[in-house]
Amino acid sequence: DTEIQPLIGSKAGILHVSLAFLNPGDGVLVPNPGYPTYTSVSRLAQAEIFNYDLTEEGGWMPDFDALERLPLDRIKLMWINYPHMPTGTPASLELFEKIVAFGKKHNIVIAHDNPYSFILNEKPLSLLQVDGARDIAIEMNSMSKSHNMAGWRVGMLASNPTFINWILKVKSNIDSGQFKPLMLAAVKGLEADKDWYDEVNATYASRRKVAEEIMSALNCTFDPRQKGLFLWGRIPDDEASSESLADRVLYEGRVFITPGFIFGSNGDRYIRISLCATEENMRKALDRINKMNNKQ
Repeated sequence: DTEIQPLIGSKAGILHVSLAFLNPGDGVLVPNPGYPTYTSVSRLAQAEIFNYDLTEEGGWMPDFDALERLPLDRIKLMWINYPHMPTGTPASLELFEKIVAFGKKHNIVIAHDNPYSFILNEKPLSLLQVDGARDIAIEMNSMSKSHNMAGWRVGMLASNPTFINWILKVKSNIDSGQFKPLMLAAVKGLEADKDWYDEVNATYASRRKVAEEIMSALNCTFDPRQKGLFLWGRIPDDEASSESLADRVLYEGRVFITPGFIFGSNGDRYIRISLCATEENMRKALDRINKMNNKQ
């Protein structure tokens, strides 16, 4: 009753959290690469954005030494997202413990966007598993990803009662809650047993194999330990950029892949393949890319 807040999708939650915790000019930590909405909503709140680098060399984890060099007395909020989108990097309790300790040390609210926790992920983790995390952390999740309910706009956030109350003051001036039949559908979805999740993940696993074949066909390399709904791959050294590779595949192969630069400058040498298409369509995409390669 006091620690869970339903949302009209977790994207709306990003707005509610930002408006609740950021005044104009306040600093906010945003990952690079990361979900673009963290940046766009921070701009709507007129906050000052401090990007923190995530790199392949650093395991796509925050560099806490680099974070300590920022003007942390001006920063009120930090966005994190593990399993990470777009890189698929899974969470670890050790990482979460470091992030919670960092937030407590500098009085920074940690907002963990966790919608990919149940997709191709054998060990789902919550930031709120860390002792004391609830005092300074907020965690969001979404039925869109975990329960195939994209478009239904049902999400949630969890935190301490004080934070929930502050967020609700903002939210209640923006919307009036979900349509009740959608909420009842979400209740039904949450009753799914392990067999249901296993079946969904078996489908994603089959698609993932095709995505890996597509990456290989494009001479891209990837970490097979990735989790979530996407596959992130590094483009060959002789490619000019992710944008030029995506354009060539689109115009010559008639296949759309997402260039990594849209997630931030640290994504420029990468592309992202979605597992949301059917396996049949993904195989069509692979066939088109192979035909494109044979013409060259």
